[in-house]
Amino acid sequence: MEYMALYLFLTVCLVLLIGFPVAFSLAGTALAFAGIGMLAGHFDASFLHAVPNRLFGIISNTTLMAVPLFIFMGVMLEKSKVAENLLDAMALVMGKTKAGMGIAVTLVGMLLAASTGIVGATVVTMGLLALPTMLKRGYSPQYSAGIIAATGSLGQIIPPSIALVLLGDVLSSSYQQAQLNMGIFSPETISIADLFAGAVIPGIILVVLYILYSVLLAFIKPEQVPSLLDEDIDYIKSRKSVGVFSALVPPLLLIICVLGSILFGLATPTEASGVGAFGASLLALWQKQLTVINLQDVMRQTLKITAMVFMILIGASIFSLVFRGFGGEELIAGFFEQLPGGKVAAVLVVMLVMFLLGFILDFIEITFVVVPIVAPILLMMGVDPVWLGIMIAVNLQTSFLTPPFGFALFYLRGVADKSILTSDIYKGVIPFIVMQLLLLILMSVYPQVVTWLPDMLYK
Repeated sequence: MEYMALYLFLTVCLVLLIGFPVAFSLAGTALAFAGIGMLAGHFDASFLHAVPNRLFGIISNTTLMAVPLFIFMGVMLEKSKVAENLLDAMALVMGKTKAGMGIAVTLVGMLLAASTGIVGATVVTMGLLALPTMLKRGYSPQYSAGIIAATGSLGQIIPPSIALVLLGDVLSSSYQQAQLNMGIFSPETISIADLFAGAVIPGIILVVLYILYSVLLAFIKPEQVPSLLDEDIDYIKSRKSVGVFSALVPPLLLIICVLGSILFGLATPTEASGVGAFGASLLALWQKQLTVINLQDVMRQTLKITAMVFMILIGASIFSLVFRGFGGEELIAGFFEQLPGGKVAAVLVVMLVMFLLGFILDFIEITFVVVPIVAPILLMMGVDPVWLGIMIAVNLQTSFLTPPFGFALFYLRGVADKSILTSDIYKGVIPFIVMQLLLLILMSVYPQVVTWLPDMLYK
């Protein structure tokens, strides 16, 4: 009967590859297998009786209330020309140096990641704003595409990230499940603030690596990363954008208020997301972008993204119940126990599987479908939950950049000029994939890179 769980997982992957909507693929396939299992006498219908409780748990989960508010914050900032003003300001500061535009794109991408937390939006925005300018001024297509795709995907890891919010909720449930499986009854959970704190240092390391690569390229191949000309600087000034100080300070204040209040325990993630949504609206009002049309567009996009996330969560909840009903957890646990190498090998296999799944599934599906299956088993083996969460986030970020199926590459290909070949995009991201793999190795060898800040703040 356990192998029915494996067939269920493979069938879901096949259905998704055919192109069916994720949420309905998960729920529909699971219910179909449950029906077949009940007819054959191999599935206990009591697992389906738990579905209403799961749905009520989703509805009453105050942590998940942060999701629509953070999405609203990100979409509002996207519509308020924050990225355009930031890019102009950074270009004025860094443009006269070699690789200055590349460094500016990296810093703006970091700020946008900390402001919006939405990977696709950042890649598309930077691709539309920065890519044409970089190509016009002689930057190589490979470098330009690579730096934009890599910095755009920073929203996966730099808090307050939507991915970390969802991952934190799932890991918290997995941690409680692992403790119950071990006969431990403890109110202790994994908070989203723990994951946010754990992601700070790895996120900074990635940004520093990207900047160092740009500086190194300026010394080795300066013709690929030239400085801006005086006429370019004059043109930026003539566009009547806000000044450097005015462009940088409001987004930084918003990030400090939202992220700082969470890290230092002044507000829960849900409360901070409300502050962020309100602050983004004030910022849009200050930029004179809070029009009725823009507000309607922001609310419509927020509703669409939120509905998608929660429908996937509902479908994933049904899938996980049916998977558990077929004994899928026992099958995976037995597989991990037989692996030579114990905990290290188990983590390595999980990371490899998630990396490959990142080619065909978005982080939302992987978070809701795969993590609840494997996380309780890994946590029972003694893996630190915060470290595991950040490893998963960086791993998925790497898979989103990896040719030929990386999501960030598709986003960039959709907005890039036809003069940029797909092969240019693929070649451009390779150095950044190497840097992210180095970060994964660093976190594996020195877990303190992830755990030091959460331990200092909360223990």
